[in-house]
Amino acid sequence: MLKGKNRARFEKTIITQVRSLLKPYPSASLRKEFGRLYVDLGNESYTDLIQVLKRVFGVMSISPVKVTPSERDAIVETSVAFMEERKHEFEGGMTFKVNARRVWKEFPHSSHEMNHMVGSPILRTFQDLSVDVREPDIELRVEIREQGTYIFNEVIPAVGGFPLGTNGKAMLLLSGGIDSPVAAWSSMRRGLEVECVHFYSYPFTSQRAKEKVIDLARALADHAGTIKLHLVPFTEIQTAFTQLGQDNLIITLMRRSMLRIATKLAERERALALITGDSLGQVASQTLPSMNVIGRATDLPLLRPLVMMDKQEIITLSKQIGTYDISILPYEDCCTLFVPKSPTTNPNLRIVDKIEATMSHLTAWVDEAVAQTETIVLHAGESVTGASSSDDSEIKEDWF
Repeated sequence: MLKGKNRARFEKTIITQVRSLLKPYPSASLRKEFGRLYVDLGNESYTDLIQVLKRVFGVMSISPVKVTPSERDAIVETSVAFMEERKHEFEGGMTFKVNARRVWKEFPHSSHEMNHMVGSPILRTFQDLSVDVREPDIELRVEIREQGTYIFNEVIPAVGGFPLGTNGKAMLLLSGGIDSPVAAWSSMRRGLEVECVHFYSYPFTSQRAKEKVIDLARALADHAGTIKLHLVPFTEIQTAFTQLGQDNLIITLMRRSMLRIATKLAERERALALITGDSLGQVASQTLPSMNVIGRATDLPLLRPLVMMDKQEIITLSKQIGTYDISILPYEDCCTLFVPKSPTTNPNLRIVDKIEATMSHLTAWVDEAVAQTETIVLHAGESVTGASSSDDSEIKEDWF
């Protein structure tokens, strides 16, 4: 749908992402035409490649095709053979039509003529087929181009959206829950390059909890090609908050510090916004008053892709993108530690500012956490560490 100067940049971005995702498939090759990419399979399975290519942001649809020379007899022969491979699908009676499209205008026969030239031998060969030009069960598409004719009948929907990175870079707060990976995927679909920030509190959180988050980032890399994950030590700051005697504000104070750290990392990595997995009203820190007070801790735009989605919608999307089974593994992250029985849903910004002003070392702790951050890069196709999943009763709310 894009025209003008941006189109070439967007297509170049898609090509880069497709090449990244095709690295595990060395015999496949890629070539480009205006508005379209062709993946020559080589020795690779087209079913495997379709599953990979469906994830490419900016791709609207995918079709497995047969290619034949742009000559009438070759087109007819290949079309009949194409239907022969699928005859088990229409045994017992089905309808079809031929939809020929003459892109190469020097081809000697019109699209209308090719509809009859291809359709007639198919109708003679397969007695169970009949013609329905309005709502056929099978629509055989014949696309005639100078370099070859493409024959296909499937148009498989892909993820769509904008090509990855064409709308800038943002920093996502990634927990071990269900919501934040979905927020990451939703942001990438809108053209954002996403880097992830995860806060851990060793020894209160286990190594398995850290591995779980790395596995979530790997799952996101299967969509993005590459994901950068920043692992931030948060123990000192988190334990300091537990000693203030302000239990009902612990979550608010924690999240404000997380935003400050993420902001500094975003500035270092040249990201232009922060992303969270907030869903309005889902937990105490995601009421509108809480989000207002927490969000005041950063000057960067704070994006909340899931803010108007309910939990079941988020879970459904999590299953579709392949993060759900990892998210429900029962390994706690720092956001589920020290959670008060009655966290405030309506924090007062003036009181929060006063509490933070009494913490003379808070700025230094934030700077130290940034300095001690470990960064790893994860790539598509890498296997996850693996662990047995819990049932739905083990689901924890995503605090990020």
